[in-house]
Amino acid sequence: MFTCFAQAASVLSQIETANKKKQGIQWTEEEQENFKSKITEAYEREGNCYYSTARLWDDGIIDPADTRKIIGFCISASLNRPLEDTKYGVFRM
Repeated sequence: MFTCFAQAASVLSQIETANKKKQGIQWTEEEQENFKSKITEAYEREGNCYYSTARLWDDGIIDPADTRKIIGFCISASLNRPLEDTKYGVFRM
């Protein structure tokens, strides 16, 4: 089955092939498949929502059944204080 992870691994393999070609390095079909399988395995392992939330990369996972309640709570909390002008831009990760 060709997943989005396999597609990403294939694209990265093409980029790596081009880089090696520029350096005059020839790599075998077996090396390419090994490269792709390592990428696919890493993406499958790290692409899970629990992987990122366990590392505190986000604010946690919301049970879909609780979405309406949590969004309502957040909107309510945000309306309890007036907005102040800021002197900084948007924070991005």
